[in-house]
Amino acid sequence: MDTTIRTAALAHIRDRRLLQARSTGKEVFYMAGGKIDPGETPVQALHREVREELGVDVATYTELGVFECEAYGHAPGTALHMTCFTADLAGVPRPTSEVAELRYFTVGEYAAMPHVAPGSMLVFRRLHDLDLIDW
Repeated sequence: MDTTIRTAALAHIRDRRLLQARSTGKEVFYMAGGKIDPGETPVQALHREVREELGVDVATYTELGVFECEAYGHAPGTALHMTCFTADLAGVPRPTSEVAELRYFTVGEYAAMPHVAPGSMLVFRRLHDLDLIDW
């Protein structure tokens, strides 16, 4: 049986680079964000997850789009349905207890990492196509 993980994710850009977060105990960098709880909208999940992971509030946001691919690090056949938002934050993002490291990447820098999340790669490519981040 195929399963789908529904998430909300933040595409925060600074100096034409995209913010990625690495969770404690993991090797791969992901979009900041996470699973949408039952009864929660993607926007509500975005606000909650950004507060939990980055310790700041979302000031303004725009939906970038929905990205679908295989979920990284899950059983084969597990799909990712990620609603991604660009956003301005009310403060400087800082790693919380859930996050080991925050880093800003160009497309090429992220693609060169030993482990990459397919969902993040889709967002990197879209942002590059929109001329918002560097290769």
